[in-house]
Amino acid sequence: MSNPNEQKPRHRGRFRLIAGLRNNFLTGLVVVVPVAVTIWLIWTFVGWIDSWVLPFVPAAYQPEKLMQDLFGPDTHLNVRGVGVGLFLVFTVLVGWIAKGFIGRSFIAWGESLVDRMPVVRSLYNGLKQIAETVFSQSDETKFDKACLVQYPRKGIWAIAFISTRAKGEISTRIEAEGEVMSVFLPTTPNPTSGFLLFVPKSDVIELEMSVEDAAKLVISAGLVYPNAKDPSQPAPEKG
Repeated sequence: MSNPNEQKPRHRGRFRLIAGLRNNFLTGLVVVVPVAVTIWLIWTFVGWIDSWVLPFVPAAYQPEKLMQDLFGPDTHLNVRGVGVGLFLVFTVLVGWIAKGFIGRSFIAWGESLVDRMPVVRSLYNGLKQIAETVFSQSDETKFDKACLVQYPRKGIWAIAFISTRAKGEISTRIEAEGEVMSVFLPTTPNPTSGFLLFVPKSDVIELEMSVEDAAKLVISAGLVYPNAKDPSQPAPEKG
C-alpha cells in the first residue's frame, strides 16, 4: 500500500509547478501584450495612411511594381510606410510654400472661393479652427493642468483638463463669483471624446500630477496611478 504522506509532496510539487507556469504566463502577458498591441496599432495606422496616399502615385512607381522590377515578377511583398514618407514630404513642402508670399496669396484666394460656398464654408472653417487649435505650438492652446471637478453632480468627482479662462459672452453671461474656467472632461477609456464645461474657478481643484499622468489614469479607468509606489504622492519629476 502506498503511503499517503508520500503522495502529499507529489501533489504539492505539481501545484507549485502549475502555479509557477501560471505566474510566468501572466508575467509574459504583461510584457507581450503592450508590445504586440503597440506594433499592431502602428502597423494598422501606417497601412491606413498608405491606402489614402498610394492611389495618387502612378502605377509605374507603386512600391509593389518597383519591387517586382528589382527582384522579378513573382515577388509579392507588402511594403508599408512608403505612403507615410510621401505624406510627410508633401506636408513639409506645403508648409514651406505656405510660409512664402506666393503661398499665402494662393491660400487667401482659395479661402475667398470657399467663403462663397455655404455648406463647404462652414465645414472648412470648423476643420481649420480645430486643426489650428490641435497643432498650434502656442502654450495658450494646450491643456495647462489637470484638475478635479464635480460631475455629473455634487459629491462625485471627475478628472478634467484646464483649457483656459472663459472669455467673451460666455464669461459675461455666467453669473458666478470670480473667474470662470473652461475645462475639458474626457471619457474613459477614450480621452479624445468628452465634454466642455464652464466651471467657477473656486470649484476647480488643480492637481499636481502632469496632464500625461492624468490622461493615463483616465485611459486605464483608474488602474494606473502616476506614482505606483505611493499613489498618495505625485509622480517624481523626470530629470
